[in-house]
Amino acid sequence: MAVIYQAVYRRASSLISRLHSTYVRKMRYLNELKEDDSLCRQAQASGAFYLFHSLFPFLQKVGQKYVVPQLSAAEMKRLVEKLKETEQWIEKSVLIGCSDEHVPHFALDLGALEKSVIESELKGSFTDLQKALFVVDGKDSSLLASAHSLLRWHDSHQYCSKTGQPTQKNTAGSKRVCPVSGITYYPQMSPVVITLVSDGSRCLLARQPSFPQGMYTALSGFCDMGENVEETVRREVAEEVGLEVESLWYSSSQHWPFPSSCLMIACHALVRAQKAEININRLELEEAHWFGLEEIIEGLKRGPRSSKQDDGTFLPWFPPKQAIAHQLIDEWVKQQTSLTA
Repeated sequence: MAVIYQAVYRRASSLISRLHSTYVRKMRYLNELKEDDSLCRQAQASGAFYLFHSLFPFLQKVGQKYVVPQLSAAEMKRLVEKLKETEQWIEKSVLIGCSDEHVPHFALDLGALEKSVIESELKGSFTDLQKALFVVDGKDSSLLASAHSLLRWHDSHQYCSKTGQPTQKNTAGSKRVCPVSGITYYPQMSPVVITLVSDGSRCLLARQPSFPQGMYTALSGFCDMGENVEETVRREVAEEVGLEVESLWYSSSQHWPFPSSCLMIACHALVRAQKAEININRLELEEAHWFGLEEIIEGLKRGPRSSKQDDGTFLPWFPPKQAIAHQLIDEWVKQQTSLTA
């Protein structure tokens, strides 16, 4: 028996080692591309390109699914030549990752070209990012969000904030440099906490006026300068619904490209049931309610279309699976279910 266990252990260790080595090689290759302009230019010739138009990603419908097509450098060259584009389009691309086989992935915004012509040529359409994130698979969703944020950052950081002079992008797009002051600018994300508040048997969800009708989600807010995550959670809950957090714990995180580029830090927070009376900050929220377990389970089954009633009102529904708020709600449901089992 011991021999069998040892053999299984060796095979498992070998597999983990190979996976780890693949990941390490991939990360180091990406780092080389970011730091070495000449190497990155060579990689562009064998890379795969994801297209955007004015920050709208390009999608194709295959059967009932939407996919994010990858164009080779040769296909890109044929496309821009056919569209009579004379600028150095490849210099505008940004590196967004690579495959395990070291095929580099680049994103490129063709906003200067006629959108309808590109769509007709490639048999697809440029789609609003928020809609696109919810119709493609998880891997492509993450890639589109990263590409959108990086392209948007370059578009809004073309000048040095100190000298006012144009900044220059390195080949990979991992930074911009002011040739006059020498200041190097790197893409940044804003930390945001998203918190599911519970009093032990209910969870609190809220909505803003800008939300789709009927949609409720967890509380969220940007971290203030100098705050840690715990302080931000406590402050946001106090500001938005007038409750004091007794304890909190971290769940997970997610990059989110709205409104610009955010790092969503998901947490659960517990408040005292005896002091759980909501006092809404109307400057922040339109509504906030306590929901019981059965209400949450029913709400998770609904979507924006199925929530509308005959009288024109909307039943509560919650963010889709791609959003980290959904994960928080799902975790709460599982916790409550295990307590009542």
